[in-house]
Amino acid sequence: MPRLAPVAWLLRVVVALAVAVSAVVHLYLWNQGYGTGIWLGPAFLLQGIGGLVLAVLVVVWRSIWPLLGAVGFGASTLGGFFLATTSGGLFGVHSALDGWGEWTSLWTELIAIVVGIAAIVVERRHRPPA
Repeated sequence: MPRLAPVAWLLRVVVALAVAVSAVVHLYLWNQGYGTGIWLGPAFLLQGIGGLVLAVLVVVWRSIWPLLGAVGFGASTLGGFFLATTSGGLFGVHSALDGWGEWTSLWTELIAIVVGIAAIVVERRHRPPA
C-alpha cells in the first residue's frame, strides 16, 4: 500500500483527534448521567465507544471508508444535537449550547466533517495510477 502524503496523513490525524474528543465527551456525559432514558443513554455509550474505534480506524486503515465514517459520525451527532435543541427535543430530551460538553462536541464534530471531507479530496487527488 502506498504511503500517504504528509498533508493527507496530517488531515487523518486531525479527523481522528476530533472524533476521539467527541467520543470522550459523550462517554463523560453518559457517565455523569446526562444520557439517561431507554434510548439516549445507550446512544451516548455507543457513540463514545464507536467514536473511539472509528478514531483508531481513521489512522490505521488507509481506506476512504473510515473517513466517510468520520464524516457521517460528525454529521449524525451534530444532527442529533440540533434535533435535541428543537421544541420537540430528541427522545424527549431537550438540550442547548450552554456547557463545555455541548461546545466541545459542536466544534469537534464540525472539524470531523470539514477536515474529513478535505482528507477525502486530498487522498483522491493524490492517488497513484492503477
